[in-house]
Amino acid sequence: MTGGIQKQAKRRPVKNKFPFLRVANVGRGRLDLGDVHEVELFEGELERFRLKCGDLLVVEGNGSPDQVGRAATWHGAIKDAVHQNHLIKVRPTSAIDPKFLELLWNSPDIASQLLRVAQSTSGLYTLSTSKLNRVEFALPPLAEQRRIVEALEEQLSRLDSGIATLRLARRRLDGLRKRILVSSVPDELPASWEMATVEEAGTLELGRARHPDWHHGPDMRPYLRVANVFEDRIDTSDVMEMDFFGVWERYRLEPGDVLLNEGQSPHLVGRPAIYRGVPAEVAFTNSLLRFKAGDGVLPEWALLVFRRHLHAKRFMREVRITTNIAHLSAKRLKTVEFPIPPVEVQEQLVQRCEELLSGVAAMEQVVSNGVRRANALRAALLNRAFHGGLVAQPTDDEPASMLLARIAAERAAQPKARRSRKATVEKLAKAPAPRAAPPELLAPEPTAAPALAVQQEFDL
Repeated sequence: MTGGIQKQAKRRPVKNKFPFLRVANVGRGRLDLGDVHEVELFEGELERFRLKCGDLLVVEGNGSPDQVGRAATWHGAIKDAVHQNHLIKVRPTSAIDPKFLELLWNSPDIASQLLRVAQSTSGLYTLSTSKLNRVEFALPPLAEQRRIVEALEEQLSRLDSGIATLRLARRRLDGLRKRILVSSVPDELPASWEMATVEEAGTLELGRARHPDWHHGPDMRPYLRVANVFEDRIDTSDVMEMDFFGVWERYRLEPGDVLLNEGQSPHLVGRPAIYRGVPAEVAFTNSLLRFKAGDGVLPEWALLVFRRHLHAKRFMREVRITTNIAHLSAKRLKTVEFPIPPVEVQEQLVQRCEELLSGVAAMEQVVSNGVRRANALRAALLNRAFHGGLVAQPTDDEPASMLLARIAAERAAQPKARRSRKATVEKLAKAPAPRAAPPELLAPEPTAAPALAVQQEFDL
């Protein structure tokens, strides 16, 4: 088990460039090689860090606890590839099937062990080679490992196919929702409709700016910000407070106010939701715009118009980007078109749209339930496989005790890794060939297997 190379400024790939795998390339049971960086290597480093087929790459740290320790097997897709120091390379012995190790490593049992040993520093969960050495698992005979892999791959391939179908259905439902919203407001208006602007349809205001001086004061009030306002939904799980002394009434929200994100990613700027009185007695900051519907405009109709503009990418034509954040200013939003039908037509269209969207939501719930059941089935399959319940255990397999003896012999036969000197790999050709290990340290040939197959606890 070894760490990798730290990519520093001195390793700019000027010469002696080699493919360099990072955390971003390693998924759970898969490798994404669409964006592989390069790194300069020095003398001895290529042989020390070069990946071999069957190596398991384990993510050393992640801010999300369910992602730390995710791993994938290297199959040699790129010649002379090395790995960074945030990936731990686990090289299995001949006693462990590489695919078996990958499936086992990404199983719930191992994931729970990794989560227990990982430390959280400033929200980052980290592993080390010493922590990975504490991971234990049941080691079946090699022949049984291969039978487990074969059975799991057959079952998991069917499961993956079903999950792919569910994800495709989810994407199609998302597209259907967007089409419903965009088509709810026609491009060509009927004669009874009026084409106005946002400024003519109501009033638009920017919230109060945040300032350190207002973190404490005599009139502390809760306020909403971009992190609270999603499309047609206000999240109240993290509502902050600041002092609104003397300005409370100006920024106080009233039921029916429509809030729009002023600053966001370009495709999310203008994301709207209606304030419906929860949480009570709350204000808003200048990361949000408040629209108050005027006479003859229903708040629900205003929300529908703004959602239509969001998905039709109408707001994106008005944004200005500063420091990688898209902004929709009140001045530019005021000039955006705002169709106004008669009030009774507004009510009918809002009701019809809500009925269609509720149907989409119901279908999405079915899809989500299917994905959850598939994930639960995957966990159950892995749990059963690695507890000896998925395949038969013939008595003529090599017992695990012989397997452990071979592993110990292979470890003893491995030469000690040497520290590399700071020199270019161009000198590798001049370096003497490594000496072979003495005969007494070589792994013994496999012996005849007793007619007994057991599972042993193996300390990796």
